[in-house]
Amino acid sequence: MGRFRNIGLIALGAIAGVLVSLNFQAIADRTTRGPLPLEELRAFTEVFGAIKQNYVETVEDKKLITEAINGMLSGLDPHSAYLDAEAFKELQVGTQGQFGGLGIEVGMEDGFVKVVSPIEDTPAYRAGIKPGDLIIRLDETPVKGMTLSDAVKRMRGKPNTQITLTISRKGEPAPIVVTLTRAVIRVQSVKSKIIEPGYGWVRVSQFQEATTENMVKHIRTLYKQGPLKGLVLDLRNDPGGLLYGAVAISSAFLPHNALVVSTDGRTEDAKKKFHATPEDYSRGMREDVLKDLPAAVKTVPMVVLVNGGSASASEIVAGALQDLKRATVIGTQSFGKGSVQTIMPLGNATAIKLTTARYYTPSGRSIQAKGITPDIIVEEPGAGPQARVREADLERHLSNDRDKNEAKKSAPSTKAAAVPPGELPKPLEMGSQDDFQLAQALNFLKGAPVLGQPSKAVAENKSGS
Repeated sequence: MGRFRNIGLIALGAIAGVLVSLNFQAIADRTTRGPLPLEELRAFTEVFGAIKQNYVETVEDKKLITEAINGMLSGLDPHSAYLDAEAFKELQVGTQGQFGGLGIEVGMEDGFVKVVSPIEDTPAYRAGIKPGDLIIRLDETPVKGMTLSDAVKRMRGKPNTQITLTISRKGEPAPIVVTLTRAVIRVQSVKSKIIEPGYGWVRVSQFQEATTENMVKHIRTLYKQGPLKGLVLDLRNDPGGLLYGAVAISSAFLPHNALVVSTDGRTEDAKKKFHATPEDYSRGMREDVLKDLPAAVKTVPMVVLVNGGSASASEIVAGALQDLKRATVIGTQSFGKGSVQTIMPLGNATAIKLTTARYYTPSGRSIQAKGITPDIIVEEPGAGPQARVREADLERHLSNDRDKNEAKKSAPSTKAAAVPPGELPKPLEMGSQDDFQLAQALNFLKGAPVLGQPSKAVAENKSGS
């Protein structure tokens, strides 16, 4: 018993060390800070001691503490996580647009890996993986019971190596099996072209460090080909990225000093308003990253395209342009990730990713677990119901504090039977002649009939006015 008590004291010391490394007193909310929960910490030390003394194999203290931190964070919401040294480094590299893996933005649901959005021009995208797909097996290993971090590590690896994913897709009677070859993912976050004379298309597939500068270059190139009568900003399957990038992209099309987005959380640092000013989107840079944009881009008629894979930063942009009547939003309901994650380095090359705030559109709407409702609903032909799986379906998702009408979650099918590899339908090439939603956006800009329907919210607004 004395040995057990000693182990518990060592564990208590380890916990204290963890709290110090997290700078616990500094990040705690001063208005609600109280004494440490001694009873709960005592229970923790008892479990720690029991594992150290009785578990079938020896377990290192570092592993136990790391898994405890993992559990604390993963138990909060789908987007908070512990980042070990490797994951922290890959996160930093990923914002710069190059990393290794399959090319999918993922979360967790019911213990499975859920695809938020495949990244364009990557192995996952080319294989036909779609938003809402549940990855239930990695090679021969079931995903159930893995942490998200462990699953992501298994999917990453050296380029030209293979991994087999077993996928559960809503509407499919049996899981789908597909083998992917890993690659170095180099994300071209901005694309553009003239759809037809006078009408431009700009696609943002992810918000990275260089996205704003790249978008400016693309828009300048479009205007060099002649004045535009209409512009489509395509944010479909854009999983988001950097907050200041969303503010910058929005500011490109909005009047100076217009409110783009506000955030609210428990700490003063989480209570912010971001306006269309260089101070809010240039991250302290001396030069305005938007200064070279043609002036006409502020007034050109616009459509923003969104779908179930449009999340986070892309929803900030769509919400701002919609609220301020700068653009018409067309497509399907967006994903609904309306929370802000802050990366907090721990000083030992690791970090925590912690949800610290919700964000709100200029009119005060919370997107969390709801998403952006398009002004005109235009379904993608053959998209199926899986595109409607969103943030509200994720386990432990944050509630919408300004709209309690959230969608109920539906359980996935995980039957053991599987169809042969290669049965996934090939993805639509966005911006191509076969892009039905883009064609309807173009029709809207030209004043031609749109093969869609006004959303319920728009219809209610019209009937009430």
